[in-house]
Amino acid sequence: MSTIHPRDGISTVEPPLSQAVGYVVVVVIGIVIAFIMMLITKVLKRTTGEDNKKTEMFMTANRSVRTGLTASAVISSWLWSTALLGSSFVGYSYGIAGPFWFAAGCSPMIVFFALLGISCKRKIPEAHTSLEVVRIRYGRVAHIVFMILCLVNNIFACANMLLGAAAVITAVSGMHVIAATFLLPVGVTIYTFVGGIKATFLTDYFHTAIILIIACYFSVKAFSTDQVGSIENLYDLVQAAAQRHPVSGNHEGTYLTMTSKSAILFGIFHTCSNFGLVIMDTSYFIKAFSAAPSSVVPGYTIGGIAYFAIPWALGTVMSSVAIGLENQPNFPTFPRRMTSSEVSNGLVLPYAAITIAGKGGAAAVLLIVFMAVTSTLSAQVIAVSSILSFDVYREYFKKSATDGDLIRSSHFGVVFFAAFSAGFSTMLHYVGIDLGWTLYMLGVVTCPGIFPMIFTVLWRKHSKAAAILSPILGLATGLAVWLGTASHFGGEVSVASTGEILPCVYGTVASCFSPILYSVVITLIKPQNYDWADFKKEKLALEKLDSSLTTAAHHETTNENRSGSLEEGGVSSAAFDAQELKRWGRIAAFWSIATFLGHWVIWPLPMYGSHYVFEKKFFVAWVVIGIIWLWGTMLVAIFAPLLDGGIQQILQVYRGLTGKPNPHEDLQVKKKDADTSASPSQSGGSIIDDIQGKESTNRVA
Repeated sequence: MSTIHPRDGISTVEPPLSQAVGYVVVVVIGIVIAFIMMLITKVLKRTTGEDNKKTEMFMTANRSVRTGLTASAVISSWLWSTALLGSSFVGYSYGIAGPFWFAAGCSPMIVFFALLGISCKRKIPEAHTSLEVVRIRYGRVAHIVFMILCLVNNIFACANMLLGAAAVITAVSGMHVIAATFLLPVGVTIYTFVGGIKATFLTDYFHTAIILIIACYFSVKAFSTDQVGSIENLYDLVQAAAQRHPVSGNHEGTYLTMTSKSAILFGIFHTCSNFGLVIMDTSYFIKAFSAAPSSVVPGYTIGGIAYFAIPWALGTVMSSVAIGLENQPNFPTFPRRMTSSEVSNGLVLPYAAITIAGKGGAAAVLLIVFMAVTSTLSAQVIAVSSILSFDVYREYFKKSATDGDLIRSSHFGVVFFAAFSAGFSTMLHYVGIDLGWTLYMLGVVTCPGIFPMIFTVLWRKHSKAAAILSPILGLATGLAVWLGTASHFGGEVSVASTGEILPCVYGTVASCFSPILYSVVITLIKPQNYDWADFKKEKLALEKLDSSLTTAAHHETTNENRSGSLEEGGVSSAAFDAQELKRWGRIAAFWSIATFLGHWVIWPLPMYGSHYVFEKKFFVAWVVIGIIWLWGTMLVAIFAPLLDGGIQQILQVYRGLTGKPNPHEDLQVKKKDADTSASPSQSGGSIIDDIQGKESTNRVA
């Protein structure tokens, strides 16, 4: 095995795996997964009628995805390679507080998005992307502004993932970093090209299951090695490391305290930047539009709360292992400590895994990083392809675009963005930018559109001028503050100075919150007073949607299959159903506030203010609770989709493949009989909600 070439600037540690292993995982496994997804897509079309040549199926899965699969997809959406690598990276740098603040910077905004998602379901149920909402309310100028912001968000998000994943793959296998960067999106492109959003949901489920199983394995393996042995021994190892290398900015220089200035600063800008990554990422809106209305709030709430354990528990355990065992002969960098470049490239997790599990640990890290980056890349690719097809092609080139036209433009978007993101990441690598730099500065470019987008959905008085000007002014303010403070603290504007924590905090906060001031001031001059009913006047779906797509909460409660009427140019909604959706909105608001207060205020801030240093028993409890939460997350991600409709769909596919009566066809016959007799039919209550969506697919508008 050859040492990695120094010009890659990642590591000089000899890779534990051969290049052949790297290529097998990145190329062969990627293509195998793509082939399996193509096969599943064909089987679903044959047995359940899911036709990915229909735009509503390709982009929104007929808006019928249930709670279990939604929760799993939400967990997967945040299960970036950055989360796996970054949580260990900040744990190594800041101690026990780092992984906690990483997790606290992720969960609240996922839960908050449930409020936006259900609001969109109520007000504009036929939409495919958030940008359609902006265009209908404010017009084309605002549409273009937000389109640019969303694309910038997707580009930097993909670069952040690819930089970290490629660095780790290079470090553990010796594979060239540029080869890894360009080959990682290949499998993603193939299965997303064929399967659309449903393939994204299914691969999310498959990849998330593997990642969480391996994460749970590490949570046990870390304490079964002779070097660690128990959580108590790990505590002693970390305490000893703090004596050798005190942590600057931490109370008493210890790793075992929440009183860490650098960690809480990281928590502030990480929370702000992640709000931007969620709100300005059209893939979250697509998944919300794809979910059944009664599944949006529980799916996003369960997924958001469950996700917290992944960066918290995994980051805490693996960074503590790296800190405690760094002076041991089997640590990859022994006898030296990890360099700042190695830490910034996200190599804390793989080095810790190699220390406790040898080549098996390296292979496990290689696999989970590959699974994480391809799963999240799939969501990013489908998001960008939806923008290029619905918001560019359909709006500015061909208003009368058919299913075939939009599918072709979506396919172009999938291929184009996968290639572009790899090229952009390569450019960043060669100018000296790594995972740490993009992780820190991400919020500066992702945050300006947060509150203008929220106001678009929730504040009727928000004006057109405010929507156009406030994100532009916010971005300008954020960039100016970021570069100005980098120059002030670092003496120059360079990659090194702009990647420091203080300039990134100031720039991110300015970029996030200044648009509130701009929006309010501009709106007060001339408020809009928008009528939410105007959203439904524009026909967005290419097929007529059943009332069940906007009133599924009522349908699933009563288990009825009504043949409700369709209003001209929109979707009908009974008064009872409107009340049901408002109730979900109140539940979403409650959980949004509760999650933020719990994860950001009630739990960590008293520990920060009290200057508490973890005692051994408290550390044991802290780690045990994290590991239990992590295992619970694994159970939710794997079994919730199966129990909530997944088993039924598997049985439906089995019946279709074995030639037994197909419930889909039976339902069509019952529907036809019901329409003939002009009386509502009872559905029997055992068929998954996807079938309701597939009924509407066959009715061409």
